Amino acid sequence: MENNQKITLGKNLRLTAIVLAVPLLLIIPLIAMQFTNEVKWSAADFAVGGTLLMSLGLGCEFILRRTRAIKLRLMFCAILIIIFFLIWAELAVGIFGSPFAGS
Repeated sequence: MENNQKITLGKNLRLTAIVLAVPLLLIIPLIAMQFTNEVKWSAADFAVGGTLLMSLGLGCEFILRRTRAIKLRLMFCAILIIIFFLIWAELAVGIFGSPFAGS
């Protein structure tokens, strides 16, 4: 197997792992809903959560494929992760006081 084929295979495996990780992460609240009334997610919550997680994963994958410098990769992925957590926290509890909090 040529070196180019190994690199392409590695990138495709990483992309496959991202796509498979999102539903696996969304199974956690689904299972929690079966055992407690503290977790109450609607279909829209799962859709938004899946969209956010997929955007984060694909965004990091895009950064890793387009950026060669390790410091830039780390910086851009860290910024993306911070944005993800800010959006997630805003939707969950409304840290910025928007009308969408907790809906």
